[in-house]
Amino acid sequence: MSFDVSKLPSYIDHTLLKADASEEMIRQLCAEAKEHGFYSVCVNGTWVPLCRELLAGSGVKISVVCGFPLGAMDSSAKAWEAAKAAEQGANEIDMVLQIGRLKQGDYQAVRDDIQAVVKAVEGKAIVKVIFETGSLNEEQKLAACKLSVEAGAHYVKTSTGFGQGGATAEDIALMRRAVPESVGVKASGGIRDLETAVKMIEAGATRLGTSSGVALMRGSSGSSAY
Repeated sequence: MSFDVSKLPSYIDHTLLKADASEEMIRQLCAEAKEHGFYSVCVNGTWVPLCRELLAGSGVKISVVCGFPLGAMDSSAKAWEAAKAAEQGANEIDMVLQIGRLKQGDYQAVRDDIQAVVKAVEGKAIVKVIFETGSLNEEQKLAACKLSVEAGAHYVKTSTGFGQGGATAEDIALMRRAVPESVGVKASGGIRDLETAVKMIEAGATRLGTSSGVALMRGSSGSSAY
């Protein structure tokens, strides 16, 4: 497969999730997203109103994390957080599943947790489910895919970027095989150069979460394909 890197911006969720992110930094993030035509910005919930203001009319969407980065809070809290973000203008919710419950095999609780968020934003935003793949074995990754689909999620996603490991091409290929074509696969965690980005897309990623979007675009300049 030869990927046309001119299409790269449409894959990128331009991401800034650091706790010490300032308004100035968010303004820069949004300006870069508009300049390069990235699919979305991915931010913490407190920044949704500002991003809605800055991105109005641009076509750049707003992705917001939920239950981030641990995924261990009560499902009703996650659902409220997601609903509030959607009410304020978020188009996409990137939620962290209950990793501990997944690892202990409490699949009903994991499914219910995801479904609570999906229902809370139904008709307003899509939901991506973050697995933290670096802490899971293959059986757990496959279970997470199955549960996400059963709960009505729209994407499965590798990592928060704050846990063990990040995206790998092997995990992306596994997740792509495990979910229907109608469900997207987002690679996130450690995508800092063009070579890695293309590798993820060729493995089956339909979205990339990265704080290095501008660097990726600089790496793609002057090339029509990788």
